[in-house]
Amino acid sequence: MKFCWSTLNVKIMDESLRFYEEVVGLKVDKRFKAEEGIEIAFLGDGETKVELICDKNCSDINIGTDISWGFEVNSVDEMMSFVREKGIAVESGPFHPNPYTRFFYIMDPNGLKIQFVENK
Repeated sequence: MKFCWSTLNVKIMDESLRFYEEVVGLKVDKRFKAEEGIEIAFLGDGETKVELICDKNCSDINIGTDISWGFEVNSVDEMMSFVREKGIAVESGPFHPNPYTRFFYIMDPNGLKIQFVENK
């Protein structure tokens, strides 16, 4: 079995795409209208994709507090500076749970925790 994608329902597609392209660094692979009022975008160039779905007919999105998506970065310090320059608050961290790993969290425009991790 192969993991294909993780889906996130989003409030505003353009705002979410801007976040995942400009902050996380993912590229749009596909973007299309699925049916009236529903738009879907797939991001990423690897085996696993991020799927964003914007349904204009659904205004209640419940992300939950116990899930996060992690993305590897070269430097936690540089990434923290970058997100702050973009006006994005660091929600928690940086954490250093072992000599090889550092990470911190921010929130995406929809309330999903995004983790940026540096592995040495």
